Amino acid sequence: MTAPQLRFENRVAVVTGAGRGLGRAYALLLASRGAKVVVNDAGGSLAGEGVDAGPAEHVVSEITAAGGQAVACTASVATREGGDAIVETALEQYGGIDILIHNAGNVRRGSLKEMTYEDFDAVLDVHLRGAFNVVRPAFPVMCQAGYGRIVLTSSIGGLYGNHGVANYAVAKAGVIGLSNVAALEGAADGVTCNVIVPAAVTRMAAGIDTSAYPPMGSELVAPVVGWLAHESCSVSGELFIALAGRVARAVIAESPGVCRQSWSVEDVGEHLEAIRNIEAPLIFPVVPDGHDQHIRYSFELAHRSSDRGALHG
Repeated sequence: MTAPQLRFENRVAVVTGAGRGLGRAYALLLASRGAKVVVNDAGGSLAGEGVDAGPAEHVVSEITAAGGQAVACTASVATREGGDAIVETALEQYGGIDILIHNAGNVRRGSLKEMTYEDFDAVLDVHLRGAFNVVRPAFPVMCQAGYGRIVLTSSIGGLYGNHGVANYAVAKAGVIGLSNVAALEGAADGVTCNVIVPAAVTRMAAGIDTSAYPPMGSELVAPVVGWLAHESCSVSGELFIALAGRVARAVIAESPGVCRQSWSVEDVGEHLEAIRNIEAPLIFPVVPDGHDQHIRYSFELAHRSSDRGALHG
C-alpha cells in the first residue's frame, strides 16, 4: 500500500540560494506539493560577486507556470539587512514563515598558507553568518506561532575538512553548532532544526572531474530536505547525509574514555590506546539534553573513580 503523499498546503517556505542547483530543486519540490515559496537568490557569481535577479525570477516563473505560488527575493544573506528582508518578504507576501532552508553558498579556494582574510570572511558571510542572518529573524516568529521547520546546510568538508577550503570548512562546521542551539531552544515551541549534508553535481563542482561519478543530481537530495521540512519530521538536532543516492545519519561520537583521579603528561601517553578506543562509541543526542548528558556521564565516572580510590585508600 502506497503511503499518502506528504503535502505542504498552507505552508510558507523560504529557500536561500534557490536560483540554481540544489536550492532550485528544493523550491520546485516544495511548490509542487503546495507550499508558497520565497525564492531567494542574489544571483551572484560562484565567488559571491555581483547581483542578478534572473535566476530567482526564472525559478518563480517555473513554479507559477506549473500552477504553484512563489515570489522572488534578491536580498543577500550576507548582511543582517538582507536576512531581515528575506524573512520580511515571506511575512509581507504570505503572512508567515513555516519553513526556512538556508542553502546559499559561495566558494573561494586557497591553501591555508595563502588564503586571504577577505576570502575567509566572504565565505563565512554567506554560509555561516548568512545562516544566522535568516535564522535570527525567522526563529522568534516560528516560536510564537508554535511551529517551524529549519534546515541548514553543512558539507562533508565541514565534517571532515578538505584541501584548499579552510573558509568553507569552518563555515560548514559552524552551521552545525547553530543548528544544535536552534533545535534545543525551539523544542518547546514545535520548531525543529536539522542539517543536510548534501553532495550533488552543481556549479560548485566547477573544476572537478566528475566524469567517473555515479548519478549525483539534485533530485537525489531534495526529497530528504523535503521530509526535514515537513510537519511529519520527527527529529531535531540531527545531521543527514545525502550523496549519490545514499541517505544516512552522521553523529558526533565519543570513546568511553579513561577516568582517573589524577593525570600526568606521561599518563596520557600511556593510556592513549584506551582513550582513543572507539569500539563502543557514546552518542549524546542534541535533543533533549545531549550537553547535560555528556557532563553527567563524566561526573558519574569521576564519582565512581573517587569511590574506588576511597575503597582502596
